[in-house]
Amino acid sequence: MDVAEKSPANVSGPGWLKIVGLGPGSSDLLTPQALQALEQSQAIVGYSVYIDLIPLEILAGKEVLASGMRREIERCNRAVELALEGVNTALVSSGDAGIYGMAGPCLEVLEQLGALDRVECEVISGVPALAAAAGLLGAPLMHDFAVISLSDLLTPWKRIVQRIELASRADFVLVLYNPRSKGRDRQLAQAVDIALRFKSPETPVGLVRNAYRPDQEVSVFPLHQVPVERVDMLSILFIGNSQTRFLGNRMLTPRGYPL
Repeated sequence: MDVAEKSPANVSGPGWLKIVGLGPGSSDLLTPQALQALEQSQAIVGYSVYIDLIPLEILAGKEVLASGMRREIERCNRAVELALEGVNTALVSSGDAGIYGMAGPCLEVLEQLGALDRVECEVISGVPALAAAAGLLGAPLMHDFAVISLSDLLTPWKRIVQRIELASRADFVLVLYNPRSKGRDRQLAQAVDIALRFKSPETPVGLVRNAYRPDQEVSVFPLHQVPVERVDMLSILFIGNSQTRFLGNRMLTPRGYPL
């Protein structure tokens, strides 16, 4: 981990630990509660890409510990250690910390260390990627939907396939996180093929990449024309249900209100 400036610890006892959702990336969507937690913290711990989303004026004068991918547990352990040492610490995630974020593993670390009652811990909600991206697409989530991560690093692919099948069969709108990476370039195509077994080829699909960040991309197309090669880990996909329709370059899944 890279350490910037170190702030003095609290000598009176353990500090607090706040697990902070930063939202999709734009400072405009950083909630006041999250901003306050960052400003009041003495140390900020997080994935380097997410640390870069925090304005420099907030980082100034704090202990900043940034690390790369697949070091989530290391970050959780360090954040807990800092809090136990008396340092008020913010552990950050993009989006909402409780949706594929750092809230779960951090609470597990606190539990494992027997520190749940020793550290004042709070989860600070953020604007989740699915909500931010859905807004850019219009209203694709007005009815029931299922959120599925296509990453099989922690979940067996067989189980993910089962979830896609059942959700598609039940006519849920599907929201696909972690759809495709350099090391996982087959899962998205398989997910689309599964959805096509239960959904019309003309089902609207929305692709949002880099929501509310530089190089933002928003596009829509029918299910049978999903441009798999354009999708990466900065993307989120929305596959509509049987009622979802295109509104120009937007998507609408009607709730069913009488007009």
